[in-house]
Amino acid sequence: MSAPHDVAAAPAPEAGPLVLYVDDDPVVARLAEKLLQRHGYAVEPAADPQAAIERVEQGGVDAIILDHDLGSAWGLDLLAALKDRPEAPPVVYVTASSELAVAVEALKAGAADYVQKTVGPDFEYLLLAALEQSMRKARFAREKERAEREVREARDRAVALLDEVNHRVANSLALVVSLVRMQAASVEDPAAKAVLAETQGRIAAVGSLHRSLYTSDDIRSVDLAPYLASLVEDLRQSIAGQAQSVAIVFSASKARIHTDKAVSVGMILTELITNSVKYAYPDGAGEVRVSLTPAPEAGLVLSVEDDGVGMKDGAFKGAGLGGRIVNAMARTLDADLVYGESPTGTQIRLHLKAELFT
Repeated sequence: MSAPHDVAAAPAPEAGPLVLYVDDDPVVARLAEKLLQRHGYAVEPAADPQAAIERVEQGGVDAIILDHDLGSAWGLDLLAALKDRPEAPPVVYVTASSELAVAVEALKAGAADYVQKTVGPDFEYLLLAALEQSMRKARFAREKERAEREVREARDRAVALLDEVNHRVANSLALVVSLVRMQAASVEDPAAKAVLAETQGRIAAVGSLHRSLYTSDDIRSVDLAPYLASLVEDLRQSIAGQAQSVAIVFSASKARIHTDKAVSVGMILTELITNSVKYAYPDGAGEVRVSLTPAPEAGLVLSVEDDGVGMKDGAFKGAGLGGRIVNAMARTLDADLVYGESPTGTQIRLHLKAELFT
């Protein structure tokens, strides 16, 4: 006699989508249950809106088939109760009434689809088609919402990370400026002090841009007026010890410029102001006027003017590193740099083309 052996139990069939059938007529509910089960659905009955709500709150309901006339209540009452619930199951509304107003009212109340109750295979076909389509639409809507939520969360993380990076870069540049200032204070050579002051201004120009980015809602462009105003204020502080009586006056029209171009404009302005402070007023007293105004043709004009000694033989005195920086940055902007001279000083204008602005 052979030894007994275990017989593996057959796996239970996988349950299909769960449909909550809401109808006060148990006979109709039983017939609907058999119909839906033949097509792979699991079915649970509910006789009234309260029972249906309690079952929905338990979770796991994939769709609802809702009869219009529930005896002591109306299907519209359940639709109203489901309307404000997040991720409520889709509802296929069923009624024996042929009045179009009932269908319109149900759809307005939140039903995913509508089927008129009749006798025969047409009703079964339409009910199954409406059920399948409503579940598909609900699934697509959930997937779309989930994808949009993931995109929003990813965007928020990226924005937070970028803000943190900009904040850290701005702080690091501010630290470098402080170190250069301390180094300048520790040297005795006037020429070395001047070089360090210029370096401090150049670093501050980049630091000001990062501060503008850190406080901006749009990192693709920078509001040029406050950016340049911040830069001018940094220059005032950096030259205060060397030229206390040289005043810098600033005015600007509003304009947004592409971020990658803002640094070049800031570097040019830094060099032009520094040059005027160094060379325009040998006695240390005077005024440097900075303005950003609309150009007659298009774009904007950045102007730096003083009432100092002017250029000798038409030559720009910042012809060393500062001059090379100005010319190089002007080329990157494809901007026209015009040097002028008046009886009372020097005028330097940078013509910025309209395509630089947003």
